[in-house]
Amino acid sequence: MNRLEVTEKIIAAKVNQGLKWADIAQKVGRSKEWVTAACLGQMTMNEEQASVIADIFKLSEEEKKWLMVTPYRGSLPTTVPTDPTIYRFYELISVYGTTFKELIHEEFGDGIMSAIDFKMDLKRENDPNGDRVNIVMSGKFLPYKVY
Repeated sequence: MNRLEVTEKIIAAKVNQGLKWADIAQKVGRSKEWVTAACLGQMTMNEEQASVIADIFKLSEEEKKWLMVTPYRGSLPTTVPTDPTIYRFYELISVYGTTFKELIHEEFGDGIMSAIDFKMDLKRENDPNGDRVNIVMSGKFLPYKVY
């Protein structure tokens, strides 16, 4: 048993039960974005959160324990993603990454946006020309230190 096997079991159970991430997140008491990342093996759950997920997905005690292990983050199987949805984010960073970096440095100084002290909100935005994906990302600014 390993974390990937638990993730695959969660996804299969979600499909079989016809669940939505937002409904699962509501039971856990966290955002749909965080709960989805946690169920996909990218975040560490506490005992209470893991118990809720284990109950929803009928996980064993051993499987539940894997939800509380600090993960090896970064789950893409290849350097350049091949899934079209994930590839578009790769493309976005390839095209706009230097712009993000330049504007962050101009506004905040020499540092980075944290992916640890981070939150995200994803929602559907109705548009007469075709619905849009609206993603808001907010990460704490971490300046580089001089020593």
